[in-house]
Amino acid sequence: MDLWQLQIFCKVVDLKSFSLAGRAVHLSQPTVSSHIKDLEDHFGCRLIDRLAKEALPTKAGQLLYRYANRMISLRDETESALAAFKGEIKGCLDIGGSNIPGAFVLPAIIGAFTARYPDVNISLSIADTRQTIDAILSGELELGVVGAASSDPGILQRRLMEDTMCLVVPAGHRWFSKKRVTAKQLFNEPFIIRESGSGTLKSIQNSFSDAGLRFSDLKVVARIGSTEALRQGIKNGMGVSILSAVAVSDDVAAGHLHTLTIDGLNLKRAFYLTHHRHRSLSPLCQAFIEFIGSRMPE
Repeated sequence: MDLWQLQIFCKVVDLKSFSLAGRAVHLSQPTVSSHIKDLEDHFGCRLIDRLAKEALPTKAGQLLYRYANRMISLRDETESALAAFKGEIKGCLDIGGSNIPGAFVLPAIIGAFTARYPDVNISLSIADTRQTIDAILSGELELGVVGAASSDPGILQRRLMEDTMCLVVPAGHRWFSKKRVTAKQLFNEPFIIRESGSGTLKSIQNSFSDAGLRFSDLKVVARIGSTEALRQGIKNGMGVSILSAVAVSDDVAAGHLHTLTIDGLNLKRAFYLTHHRHRSLSPLCQAFIEFIGSRMPE
């Protein structure tokens, strides 16, 4: 068993395919299969079930996958630490972002960072706030930027930047020419919300509570699992919703959507730089955090 074999194994699990894993690591499918067989012989048990259309880990494979990811992360952290000792910034960094910061904030920062440090490879996973925090707690991710504060004692956060949310309506809606509506007017409108675990949803619920309004009184017609799908739902007349202004700026400019302020609701929130409270950050992660701080407005 070696780290290269474990990396191939993890790639098979991630992609659920021997052939796709082979393409990802530039090996033939028979070579990938041979490495997996060597691992199975080493541990004396089957690690991957070869099904008709998917390659899925067995129970033993799931256990190995967790430890293999930790060993690979430790290897990357070791290489990063030694590079930092020599005054270099290089290595691999796994970070996460909830839907809005992951899609609209982090890509530009990552692009600028890797342009400055070309020997760095950053993997960005986009999920909702709860999933991103869970991945940080499990060690799958070292750092995240999310749209809601966490009360988990294992999580450490700091405010990174402010975000403004607004009511979003589609072209042709009777409010399309308005600049503002009252909070109580929302209760008569079909309303679309994000799924449980979303930082956007949590922020909206907190805004309603702070204003003394019952979020549960909204006429919710759908729960949608991503910002993009919710945006499409609004454009197609499914209902109205509250979203980050940055997420709909292109559609607003094109005249497909319109944003309004809501009297009586404070729709400002923060994005939070998030990492594990008790785990040491790699030198590469620390360098990335410093770089983010240098790009944020005072």
